[in-house]
Amino acid sequence: MKVFAMRRLIFWEFPRASWQYDVVVALILAFIFLTPRTFFKDQPRPASIVQMPSQPGATVYWFETSLLAGEPAARRPARAAELLRKRLGKDIGVLQVEPIHDSEGEIRGYIALTRP
Repeated sequence: MKVFAMRRLIFWEFPRASWQYDVVVALILAFIFLTPRTFFKDQPRPASIVQMPSQPGATVYWFETSLLAGEPAARRPARAAELLRKRLGKDIGVLQVEPIHDSEGEIRGYIALTRP
């Protein structure tokens, strides 16, 4: 009897709109919404820097918004060079940093142009 009940539960063989079906759905939803994030070791995505494809003789890096958001425009190239030095372990001269806006005008990241 228990094996039959487990088989029906695992293969979800309950007819729709039955009380058993509703209980299984409620259990699934409870698991999804009540399980703490730490159970899955889900962590926020770390801030990142990505090298973008570019033309020969130029190197372009994309910076996540949070890395340069608090910096004034005049200080952004120096901060970007500092972040690249920490990330890559070598000095890279940053020529300019441009914000990238989405269709609503919000800043989604920064593009840094570096000298070769």
